[in-house]
Amino acid sequence: MIRRALLLLLASLLLCAGAGQAQAAGYRYWSFWERDGDHWVYATQGPSLARPSDGDVQGFRFAVSEDSANAARPRGKADFATVCAKTPAQDGRKRVALVIDFGTPSDAPEGETPPAARTACARVSPDATTAEALAAVAEPLRYDTNALLCAISGYPEKGCGEQVSQRQNQQQKQQQKPAAEEKAPSDDGPSLGLVAGIAVVVALGGAAIWQVRRRG
Repeated sequence: MIRRALLLLLASLLLCAGAGQAQAAGYRYWSFWERDGDHWVYATQGPSLARPSDGDVQGFRFAVSEDSANAARPRGKADFATVCAKTPAQDGRKRVALVIDFGTPSDAPEGETPPAARTACARVSPDATTAEALAAVAEPLRYDTNALLCAISGYPEKGCGEQVSQRQNQQQKQQQKPAAEEKAPSDDGPSLGLVAGIAVVVALGGAAIWQVRRRG
């Protein structure tokens, strides 16, 4: 009975490890952010619906994210005065500061290289949406049939919100590592937690067998 229980526990550990490796890492897409004071807040509306006010700061970040809770925020300066310093105010127009972060090579689609992050000051009509402000300074834009923003300034060239498996994301990050790091242990191997779990099972098994023999 003890041996059977130990085997079942070991099988459960292996199944849990396999399930963890099979989980999806998330989706590759452009996330949309609004600047609130000194920090970024994930936008509750899409850029085609949001209507920023004069002086607002909006941000876009291309990355692989599981959901809005862990989405990568735009990097770089996000101060309106700095971004729009060379774009003077104009009657009948509003200015919107945009921070466009194309992400890292590890988040890029295969065969593509992200451009350097940049900022831009869009001077648009008072009722313009964020999408219209973005179009004024970062064309070409690409959308899918559901109005999901797929590309800014033509990046990426293809794809739109596709799901990326954990294994794909790990392999792509591994390819981005310097040659000196290529000898590092693979993430595809058993985790430290799994090894520790198996060690516990083995230890318990040995103790149980010892107890049985001692009683005999």
